[in-house]
Amino acid sequence: MAPRGEGGLATRLRVTLLRTSRRLRAERSGRLSEAQHAVLGILFNHGPMAPGALAEREHVRPPSMTRTIRCLVDEGLVERSPHPTDRRQVLVSVSERGVQIVKETRRRRDQWLSRRLASLTTAERHTLSQAEEIMRRIYTQ
Repeated sequence: MAPRGEGGLATRLRVTLLRTSRRLRAERSGRLSEAQHAVLGILFNHGPMAPGALAEREHVRPPSMTRTIRCLVDEGLVERSPHPTDRRQVLVSVSERGVQIVKETRRRRDQWLSRRLASLTTAERHTLSQAEEIMRRIYTQ
């Protein structure tokens, strides 16, 4: 059993969050990589973006993002269009098919988590709700 001090809590939280995240990622729709799903999600949430902005947001090099975008275009999940003010650039946006993939993946992930939450007591769900608020504060600091 891990120690219960602050370092022990940090270790347990890290491991638990990583394992939960890994399990949720497995619930994605389709055969795309997690990186491809991440790009779809960004475009879905934030609208069209230039490839450079996507690369910066995902902390990858532009050539890597170019390959990801090319795969998504080939699958019909994103579309390229001319940039409205800079002819040297393009904007990438999620296609209707890509929107459906994002929505289905989110539905599957929510469903998986809801099934697990349903097995908890009301008090445990309340505790998790409080913990979620605290975790949100941690990552937004």
